[in-house]
Amino acid sequence: MSITVERKAALVKEFARAEGDTGSPEVQVAILTERINNLTEHFKTHAKDNHSRRGLLMLVNNRRSLLAYLKKIDQQRYLALIAKLGLRK
Repeated sequence: MSITVERKAALVKEFARAEGDTGSPEVQVAILTERINNLTEHFKTHAKDNHSRRGLLMLVNNRRSLLAYLKKIDQQRYLALIAKLGLRK
């Protein structure tokens, strides 16, 4: 259910705005999206895991808040990020 250290480092490298950037909204949203996708796959086989479902809902809400913040401060970065991650079809 959790992401590996290597996958997290790859996401940070791909979405970072500068060298060593781990706190920008783009990086945080990318990591949250990876965790959400992993949990979604988990629920295909474990439908009654309600404790993890609560965690999934918290992750989705956190990602939504970060995306709203990014949309508010820089529309172009927001549009580029959702296009790159495949969100908001």
